[in-house]
Amino acid sequence: MKIKLQRILCVIPLLLLVFTTAFAQRTIRGKVVDATTQESLPGASVSVKGSSEGVTTEVDGTFSLKTTAENVTLVINYIGYTQQEVAVSGSNAGTIKMKGVENNINEVLVTGASYAIERETPVAMSTVTSEVIVEKASQQEFPELLKSTPGVYATRGAGGGYGDSRINMRGFQSANIAVMINGIPVNDMESGRVFWSNWAGLTDVTRSMQTQRGLGASKVAVPSVGGTINILTKTTDAQKGGFVSQAIGNNNFSKTAFSLSSGLTEKGWSFSVAGSKTEGDGWFEGLAFEAYSYFFNVSKVLNEKHTLSLTGFGAPQYHGSRFERQNIQYYRDAPQGIRFNPNWGVLNGETKTISGNFYHKPQVSLNHYWTIDGTSSLSTALYASSGSGGNEFPNNASLFLGTRTGDKYSPVDIDKLVDLNVASQDGNAVAYLQSNRNDHRWYGALSTYQKALTENFDLLAGVDLRYYKGIHFNSVRNLLGAEYVLNSGNVNNPNFRAKNGDKIGFYNDGIVNWAGGFLQGEYKTGALATFLSLAASNTSYQRIDYFRYKNDDPLRESEKVNFFGYQAKGGANYNLNDNHNVFANLGYFAKAPFFSAVFIGNQNLANDNAENEKILSYELGYGYRSKSLSGNVNLYRTTWKDRSFTRSFPGQGTELLFANLLGVDALHQGIEVDFRYEPINRLTLTGMVSVGDWTWLNDIEGVEIFDENQVKRGTVPTVTMAGLKVGDAPQTTAALGLDLKLTDDFKIGADYNYYANFNSDFNPINLPETRGNDPWKVPTYSLMDLNAVFKFKFAGLNASVIGNVNNVFDTEYISDALSNYTRASNEEPYLSNASNSFVYYGTGRSWTTTLRINF
Repeated sequence: MKIKLQRILCVIPLLLLVFTTAFAQRTIRGKVVDATTQESLPGASVSVKGSSEGVTTEVDGTFSLKTTAENVTLVINYIGYTQQEVAVSGSNAGTIKMKGVENNINEVLVTGASYAIERETPVAMSTVTSEVIVEKASQQEFPELLKSTPGVYATRGAGGGYGDSRINMRGFQSANIAVMINGIPVNDMESGRVFWSNWAGLTDVTRSMQTQRGLGASKVAVPSVGGTINILTKTTDAQKGGFVSQAIGNNNFSKTAFSLSSGLTEKGWSFSVAGSKTEGDGWFEGLAFEAYSYFFNVSKVLNEKHTLSLTGFGAPQYHGSRFERQNIQYYRDAPQGIRFNPNWGVLNGETKTISGNFYHKPQVSLNHYWTIDGTSSLSTALYASSGSGGNEFPNNASLFLGTRTGDKYSPVDIDKLVDLNVASQDGNAVAYLQSNRNDHRWYGALSTYQKALTENFDLLAGVDLRYYKGIHFNSVRNLLGAEYVLNSGNVNNPNFRAKNGDKIGFYNDGIVNWAGGFLQGEYKTGALATFLSLAASNTSYQRIDYFRYKNDDPLRESEKVNFFGYQAKGGANYNLNDNHNVFANLGYFAKAPFFSAVFIGNQNLANDNAENEKILSYELGYGYRSKSLSGNVNLYRTTWKDRSFTRSFPGQGTELLFANLLGVDALHQGIEVDFRYEPINRLTLTGMVSVGDWTWLNDIEGVEIFDENQVKRGTVPTVTMAGLKVGDAPQTTAALGLDLKLTDDFKIGADYNYYANFNSDFNPINLPETRGNDPWKVPTYSLMDLNAVFKFKFAGLNASVIGNVNNVFDTEYISDALSNYTRASNEEPYLSNASNSFVYYGTGRSWTTTLRINF
């Protein structure tokens, strides 16, 4: 008994020591990211200084380190980055931002892509990392991932189909938002537009996506009036391994994807490939789609000074869309409700759209990164793109839409139209599907040289060369049982009997040559960072028409019309202390008008009145940063003179018309506030409020109207639009987001978005000089999205199940609206209201479940 008591007494101190140690031990959590791109850094080494305790970061850059020390200093190391030490007194190390070593390949790439750096570059910016894209993309497209960004409106409501999303930034449409992939501009050289279906496959290989609102940090002359979207794909930084994933969702949505990377081998090689197949029926009826994507990158670190990188990607796809807005009552009366889409039918017992889109735009670029010495570097890109495709629509919309299997809400009876064609005595098509094609060939070279002239002053200079040929024609898409289509649009062959694939209606080329140069100085000292950027470019336009002019007509090829454009912008950021910073920027652009403003009426005689568009913009900003809270406040004002753009709207019956608006002046101004708050280690709150005041400043004269075959249909003498609010996007938006990590392996998130002060677009033909009110305002609405991520081990591999529900409450909302004016009698004023306006409803509730296995 005495012996047993002694043993117990001996064990007690040991037990006390164990318990004391256990309770004294704590877990420090944090995340390691790239300081510039905010991209997670997996595999980074995190250790406690002066001890053997240490871990490596997970795929998403997070780490959990157990230690018994009260106050510790963490030492973080990652290849290509400067070692960093962080003192931690509690259990939250926060987000640790690593800076790349000078002149490494990562820094050269970021410089060439005009990426903005927080608390240094004086622009308003937001960054979406690959982690966020993986967790929240679901069935959303690139623009929709930016919908919680201040000043941004992104929706898929307009066409409703796969790839039909659009984006507005500070009230400007995509034609005036520069989109760059690895520093290469991708906006259409004639119209400035961006078609997001061409870039669908990039969601799986994007390293980081940054939006810069307003002037942005881009050195090249790009249409960054509303802002810039910079997309960086993975190159030599790609981690060895890859993933396979399978997603399913509502309306038979399915996406199968894979990615494989070698990482950087000992011999300096890096290989990455990715691909996907996506298909589904679409949320609205009749919008089935099938899309593929591919991506490859081969990089070689030749030596410590030179790296070559070859990148190629593309996304061939076909999808149904909508071309016809309806009034609200029309949808309410439809048995299908807002899912109703009048633009599809039945052919041989299978569904067939009469409003489709098909396109494939492969792009290949060869990049050379040269670290010349310790103070200078050169980044050069040669690129080429070849696009092919167009839309699909009826030759006679009234005939198609009036031939249905039942009432007006039933599918189009395409079989009956086939019978009409078969009954045609001479074989000429009564009804057929046609396609307006917009093929193109694009080649370019972009080179940026950077030199540190002193310890504080860097000089950047470069050239930007581009050649673009747009090939535009109308062609027969589907004869629907007929033998031919009689084409009288070609003066060189006026009675041509066209078969499937033959050109009809119109056929012309638009050739754009671009030569530009830029020079930028950056001065940094202590808390101050400034820059001054100058750029100049010559844009040359030429039009060749193969149908409207005889082969020997001198006017068949127009003269070359040149526009000299330039931009000057500068700004400064000053860090008041570790928490507060302020910045300001100012810029003036003179940019070439779009192609359609130079050759109006689709003629080869240049418009003598075409002139450069002028943009004056300035911005003030304030930022706050602490371990748990960060926020920004931005004030902006942009004045735009001699603007040119094209608007589409319904004509008589079901025809679609286009108005070419020239010489428009507008004012865009507003305030933006955003924040990120981590009150506790596992909880992150984000939010923003954006209030804009966007107004047209002048009336315009002589607006010309065209149909889809580029035939002039008339002129509107005066459009009285001075003082009207810019429509097409809500001027007040707000967002609130929550991410909660319940355990190391389970995370949930929610995003709330609010839209108000949404003025409908207007029809320039139907905008009375004497009217009783301004164009109708779209009702305010809000949307809620939910997502969850559960990580687990599968056969020794890291796997995750991702769930997304967008528009959780199935909110019915109008995403696009075109105002209309009517009056009850000659004595009553013209009014625009909910009953006479034409709208597109946005998508309702959708869900996606994804299984992703990393290896």
